[in-house]
Amino acid sequence: MFGFLKDKLKSAISSFSKKAEELPEIKEETPASAVIEEQKEQAKAQETKEPVEIPEHEENFFIGQKKEPVEAMQEKKQEEKKGFFGRIRDKFKKPDESKITIKQSRPEEKKGFLDKIKEVASTTKISDKEFDEMFYDFEIALLESNVAYSVVEKIKSDLKKDIANKPVKRSDIDDMVEKSLKKSILSLFDVESFSLVEKIKGKKEKPFTMVFVGVNGVGKTSTIAKIANYLKKNNLSCVLAAGDTWRAASIEQLEHHANKLGIKIIKHNYGSDPTAVAYDAVSYAKSNHMDAVLIDTAGRQHSNVNLISEMQKIIRVIKPDLKIFIGESITGSDCIEQASSFDNAIGIDGIILSKADIDDKGGAAISIEYIVKKPIIYIGMGQDYDDLKEFNKDNVLASIGL
Repeated sequence: MFGFLKDKLKSAISSFSKKAEELPEIKEETPASAVIEEQKEQAKAQETKEPVEIPEHEENFFIGQKKEPVEAMQEKKQEEKKGFFGRIRDKFKKPDESKITIKQSRPEEKKGFLDKIKEVASTTKISDKEFDEMFYDFEIALLESNVAYSVVEKIKSDLKKDIANKPVKRSDIDDMVEKSLKKSILSLFDVESFSLVEKIKGKKEKPFTMVFVGVNGVGKTSTIAKIANYLKKNNLSCVLAAGDTWRAASIEQLEHHANKLGIKIIKHNYGSDPTAVAYDAVSYAKSNHMDAVLIDTAGRQHSNVNLISEMQKIIRVIKPDLKIFIGESITGSDCIEQASSFDNAIGIDGIILSKADIDDKGGAAISIEYIVKKPIIYIGMGQDYDDLKEFNKDNVLASIGL
């Protein structure tokens, strides 16, 4: 998943770093006052070194400090016992180094002037103009991966703020770009999400109603079946409403899933009012004390005024607890445009991206939350009923190598 985007970003980071390394080093003239100040600091450091502390008996021997009368008499007797040659030998005897203690170790020397010059030589600074030129590879990589243009502009702004017009060590450029890119992409998912199971269990007056919307061909019906299977495994009962009375074979398709899962389905004839189907399903759930109702709807394009009006009627009558948009991850910018149009029409609450397992680019997954301001709650990762995974932004970052 997202292998194409991962390779493109890796190449863009490498290209960015290579171009940054070719920039000239920072040329900053150091005034004479700075050199004088550096020399003063070094001289001061030498003066503040702590003296060596010598044991008292050694200090007395070399300095001749006066002693108390009793101590002086005892030392005099000991000296007389040693004799002339003993005193001569002691005089030239080397002090016992094990008894010499240092009160404090030398302070760590600060970086010298030449060290600072070397550091400047390995440092560069990227101007705004240079950054814009160097970001070109990133821009192409992101757009080719179906990342929305407004999201590309946000990532560019974030990286420029972190990197441009600041001293940057050449050896640190790769890490700085990766960290900034990771932080920027994480901020794209700054939308509060929710647990579907917790929402259903938290509602006191049952049933919990959900309407699923999306265009034809995105896997809407099979995704609804996956949700039903997921609820069943979490000990929640549900009923399906075949509200797509417009597309041929749509009712049979949903009924096939319902029979395989052992779940009740409410259906009418083709051409029937989908709002009536949804209403009957809710009534059935209430009388049978069921936890949830999952309402399928006809696939709609935002340009189809009649179908949009029909969908809005279902929302007005049923007043669903959740309105979920189902989009095809591999369609990229089309998926984002569809989600925006449905949000404008009915105000969606959450997003499910189908076919994410075959989406090698990942542009929709990265962009859609930031643009629509609604959370991705699940992603489809295969054809089986269990192939529905809770969305995790950390997994997205891992998939693109950040």
